[in-house]
Amino acid sequence: MTRRLLLSYLSLVLLVLLALEIPLGILYTRGTAERFLAAMERDAVVLAERSEEAIEEGERDRVPGLLSEYTRGMGGRVVVVDDDGLLVADSAPGRSSPADPPALTAALREQRSAGFHAATGEWVVTLPAASGTTIRGAVQVSFPASAGTEQARHVWWVLSGAGLAVLLIAAAVAAGLARWMTRPLRDLEQATAQLADGAVPNAKRLDQGPPEVRRLAATFAVTADRLQRLIAGQRAFAADASHQLKTPLTALRLRLENLEPAVDPAALGSLEEAVAETDRLARMVQGLLALARLDDAAVAPVAVDADAVIADRAAGWAAFAHEQHVTLVVAGPPAGKVLAVPGALEQILDNLLANALRVAPIGSRLTIATRVTSPGATTIHVIDEGPGMAAEDRKRAFDRFWRSPQAGDDGSGLGLAIVERLVRAGGGQIRLDRAPGGGIDAVIRLRPADRLRVTATSRRPRTQVLQHLN
Repeated sequence: MTRRLLLSYLSLVLLVLLALEIPLGILYTRGTAERFLAAMERDAVVLAERSEEAIEEGERDRVPGLLSEYTRGMGGRVVVVDDDGLLVADSAPGRSSPADPPALTAALREQRSAGFHAATGEWVVTLPAASGTTIRGAVQVSFPASAGTEQARHVWWVLSGAGLAVLLIAAAVAAGLARWMTRPLRDLEQATAQLADGAVPNAKRLDQGPPEVRRLAATFAVTADRLQRLIAGQRAFAADASHQLKTPLTALRLRLENLEPAVDPAALGSLEEAVAETDRLARMVQGLLALARLDDAAVAPVAVDADAVIADRAAGWAAFAHEQHVTLVVAGPPAGKVLAVPGALEQILDNLLANALRVAPIGSRLTIATRVTSPGATTIHVIDEGPGMAAEDRKRAFDRFWRSPQAGDDGSGLGLAIVERLVRAGGGQIRLDRAPGGGIDAVIRLRPADRLRVTATSRRPRTQVLQHLN
């Protein structure tokens, strides 16, 4: 922003300078040319009078001396002819002809001329050398165009230098002004970054700059203070709810179980449903607390050995899979280390495996597959052979409290929401695709911790069938 403000100021100053200096230079150049031509006319009149006297007195040999004296101090060229048009004297005898011969002929007929002669590129003044009505010759004074524009060129250089000096001064002033205006905005940006990171911004540094920026800073300070109070309240709720909600739910479940001996056998079904609802409510509370802690936390992802975590969780779920007559398979090349929040990859796999085993039919296969793509992307697939989900249901599966119509009554609708939040916390992505066999393929895309983690010789496919052996 500082650069844009500086460019804006300099552009405005430059436009003002151009609007002032260009017309001034043009007017001065035009005036200089007019003054130079007027001076030539005055000199030509003097030379014409003195040349006419010398011709009248028959002393034509005096004329070259007059011309030499004039051109020695002034430069240029002077040509004098008599009334018959014959050359009397020329200050530059080496040149073949005068600057404007027709003007000399016209001067013998009492016609004066003065101006710029474009054909030769010279200023030319031609006058008759006369006494009264008697014309005894003509005088022509000529100067190159540079002689009339030298002073104007000097003025242009002076104007350019003055404009450059003004522009540099304006740049220095504009730079200071731009820094003064943008410094509070930079401080506000830093304060916003601090607030995003969970730190308390320094409000004292924001009380500076233009009034509009100070008002913006004051509004930001009020917003930041309110957000801090809200975050503090959320933290307090997450801390207190873990104690205040767990205990009553546990007590309620125990009391419901204690009622079982005293309940009429016809009402046992309702009692079991009440216990199941209590369990589901407890799981929902746990899920809400987990999401609250995830939303509140700002934990940086770390390098996690994905292969070790996959092997550990697959071994942990092998027994449960065996009880349901489901084959648990780990396949794919070594995934290496990936970026994830500490403990998140274990929770992600636990939630996905639990959901997959809940719908996996007897005798089916549950696969954990890894794939390493280039450049730098690692994907973990949890594939089941269950009934699958419609495309619209797969899009909504990560919404909080949403449950598939085919799901049972024991889900809280928060498991996949927690999984999606954990994946994003590590900078990854997750989606649900349709598996080739009709089930669900949960695709977890994670960032690699080291792009050189796997060499070409170490990427050997692996296939491991995990069964719980009695």
